[in-house]
Amino acid sequence: MGTDSEGERSEPSKEASGGAASREDERSESSEERAFPGVPDVGEDDENVSVPPTQSARSHDHQGADAPSKAFDAQQGGHGGHDHGHDHADDESESCSPQTCTCGAQTEQKQPVTDGGGVANVDENGSLGDLKFTEPAAEGTSQDIEGTDPTPRIGVPEGVSLDTPDYSIRSQMNDIETPDEKTWFMELDEAVIDEGRCIQCGTCVAACPSDSIGIGDDDLPELVKMCTGCSLCWDFCPRGGLRYERQWKITGGDDNVKGAGDPITEFSAKVEDDWTDGAQDGGVVTGVLSTLLEKGEIDGALIATESDEEAWKAESYLATSHEDLIENAGTIYNQTMALGNLDLSKWEHKLPDKSWDEMSLALVGTPCEIEGIRALQDFEWDYQKQNEGVRAVDYTIALMCTKNFNYHSLMGEMLEEQRGISPDEIGKMDVLHGKMMVYGHDGEMIVEEDIENFHDAALKGCDECADFTGYAADITVGSVGSSDEYSSVIVRTEQGMNAWELTEPNLDYHDLEDRGAIGGLQSWDKKKAFESLQRPFDPDAPRFIDYTDHAENYGTALNPHDTGH
Repeated sequence: MGTDSEGERSEPSKEASGGAASREDERSESSEERAFPGVPDVGEDDENVSVPPTQSARSHDHQGADAPSKAFDAQQGGHGGHDHGHDHADDESESCSPQTCTCGAQTEQKQPVTDGGGVANVDENGSLGDLKFTEPAAEGTSQDIEGTDPTPRIGVPEGVSLDTPDYSIRSQMNDIETPDEKTWFMELDEAVIDEGRCIQCGTCVAACPSDSIGIGDDDLPELVKMCTGCSLCWDFCPRGGLRYERQWKITGGDDNVKGAGDPITEFSAKVEDDWTDGAQDGGVVTGVLSTLLEKGEIDGALIATESDEEAWKAESYLATSHEDLIENAGTIYNQTMALGNLDLSKWEHKLPDKSWDEMSLALVGTPCEIEGIRALQDFEWDYQKQNEGVRAVDYTIALMCTKNFNYHSLMGEMLEEQRGISPDEIGKMDVLHGKMMVYGHDGEMIVEEDIENFHDAALKGCDECADFTGYAADITVGSVGSSDEYSSVIVRTEQGMNAWELTEPNLDYHDLEDRGAIGGLQSWDKKKAFESLQRPFDPDAPRFIDYTDHAENYGTALNPHDTGH
């Protein structure tokens, strides 16, 4: 009788007494005729045969799960091939364990047996030994586990390449071609980002409906998961598929493309308060935003703040109080990928407890960023994580801008390396009257040079921009056209007029002092843009530019994803 793990008795097989000879005969049979372990041969007259339960044999298998041949013996011969009268000393290969055997014989417990390659890090007694780890392979190489060169490939047929195929393999299979209506992130990467024309506005991040585009360590857009080819990142890029001059007319009407645009009214203004010492010029932007917050018109304002890690590096920041705004007053001359930071869940800890579709925000940005948000808001679809933020922007303020800068080029190369001025020494920066002006913390000017000396640090895509005065904004604010300590303010829309009227009681203002200065600089900016643009400037053409048309003008590759981009 055998004993299973539950203590039940099982009847022995009629064929169990065959002994070693019968087992040897069975092992020599062909695979087609071989009986399964523990299953006796049953004839038509063998009505009383009982099949031992599976656990009965395994409980008497003293070698454990790694010894299938022993389990077979136990099922066929009760106590592993001996009976109670058998001399254990004559059959050491099939001894019982004194812990479980009921025959009464004293036997020596055998060591664990393993099949195959054995158990790693376990010695012959079953004890855990010293752990050994294989050194990880260097990035881009195969793992070396034998102490030999792992890179050669063995038995590769002549003329066959085993390199991982690039995206072009798709077009080589079954004559599959890229659908004409699809434009991929690879096109944007090829024509704008890789060409150094990206202006870091973040519009492509906000436009992507699959959250496939993120912001890389280099502050540029990058693909973070599969592109679906929806074309939106290309369509809304102000240096790619968005014909930004057409957006001016869509936002402000037919007259909004001449001179400095078609404003409702213009002023020179400043805020009279102690906190304006740290503000840019008259502090009007901070004054307007603070008023909108105080009046409950907005729940927050997306502005720029200085990075905690790198001095004078701009980052997006949602200000939700007057104190937030005062602390971050002033201008930082590099982009923040602002529209890539409109995911409201990122700012949830600062926003009031109400549904996101009831939120209202103000956005302060460069003219290209305002062009991007205006175009996005003109269409009804979901932008995934960015959607609520895009829809929540009710007020836009553009900062007059001829060009912006790459942070590392301006602060690291131009100022620190070439002029010996550390970013930590700088208290304020300004671009005024064609000059780059840098001040120390004590207010002393430490750099005053022609802005052209810093041209190499400017974003290349800024050369193509003809929008110095922010044609698509509700309000435009800058220093050109007003005396020191005043800001020039251009009110362009009814929404902008509402913000101005709410703020007016807190302002010292008068008619714009020098319209000609603004118009002159706007004309100069357009002229420079026309020299750099490699496509026609046409405010009456369709808003979106096909990639094929752009590629024809700029000489970029068609279907870069099919050519291994």
